[in-house]
Amino acid sequence: MTVYLEKDQTEYKVYLYIFYVSATIMFSIFVYGVFAMLDEWAETGTYVMGEVLVKTEFPFPQFAKLITWLFFSTIVSWYCVTRIGWKRTTSLHGIKMSLLQLMLLGFVVICLYETLYNFMVLNAQITAGIIDGKVPDIDSLTIAYPDPDRPWNLIFATKMFLSGFVISAHAFYLSTRPRKLLKGF
Repeated sequence: MTVYLEKDQTEYKVYLYIFYVSATIMFSIFVYGVFAMLDEWAETGTYVMGEVLVKTEFPFPQFAKLITWLFFSTIVSWYCVTRIGWKRTTSLHGIKMSLLQLMLLGFVVICLYETLYNFMVLNAQITAGIIDGKVPDIDSLTIAYPDPDRPWNLIFATKMFLSGFVISAHAFYLSTRPRKLLKGF
């Protein structure tokens, strides 16, 4: 078990620096995605949410896609935040903690449902394409939900809701653990 991380400890600084790098990656991908989406909107009058992140490979072709970098950096950032700032949450008790746990449980259930739903739709579209005799371009599969005029890319939706599920489930787990004064997790 790790003892509470002090700001002058090397471990604290490592988590802080990794958080800054991950946050920079997330912000850069967000800005790129917004500008690419606005450019697509200006050209075609429509857009597919997250498609540019699924189709853009970085730092070179046949490597990782931006959506994978975003997925990875959100999970790493969350973990770093929990290691750096867990002490601040130990003062939550009573009704505040109960409300926080209920909210987190709601996020867990919603994100789990959306992840499973998107996986099932993705698998159904792949299967339907294979049955028709042609393997579909998986990176281009979309779902016209929640707005038919602005569909979501299924790879984007699946990874983002999976990320939300992992983060909210971990937060719920941490909120239900017994807290010991000045003990790490």
